Amino acid sequence: MTTDQNSRPPLPPFTRETAMQKVRGAENAWNMRDPEKVSLAYSVDSVWRNRSEFVTGREEIKQFLKRKWAKELDYRLIKELWAFDGARIAVRFAYEWHDDAGTWFRAYGNENWEFDEHGLMRRRFASINDLPIAEADRKFHWPLGPRPEDHPGLSDLGL
Repeated sequence: MTTDQNSRPPLPPFTRETAMQKVRGAENAWNMRDPEKVSLAYSVDSVWRNRSEFVTGREEIKQFLKRKWAKELDYRLIKELWAFDGARIAVRFAYEWHDDAGTWFRAYGNENWEFDEHGLMRRRFASINDLPIAEADRKFHWPLGPRPEDHPGLSDLGL
């Protein structure tokens, strides 16, 4: 194992419990909005499709995340396990953010993930749609950072 291939438990093959741990870990990391730390969950040669953008490798992932969180202000994300099998996990998610003009959005999407034997994500395919919302329609109100354990998930919120 090289320095770039640190183990990121839980490791595949996933059980329902370990898949749910992986999903919550990803959600918590993305809610911290630290591109450097988030990128370490991906293999050095990770391949992404995010909407219509194709990203390869940790450095491109870091640059992508820097651009994303510079645009998507006050970002708050909830992920939910959809399915899992072996080294693959499918999630659905929603996140809320606003632009620099103060317009709020809720983004809805699905992701397909594939992990290597070290628990690093080597493939990520994301399909995402943005819906403008009124600030009064926001549902994600926790302080910036990870979602509190007692905050409802997507199904509980009817999303």
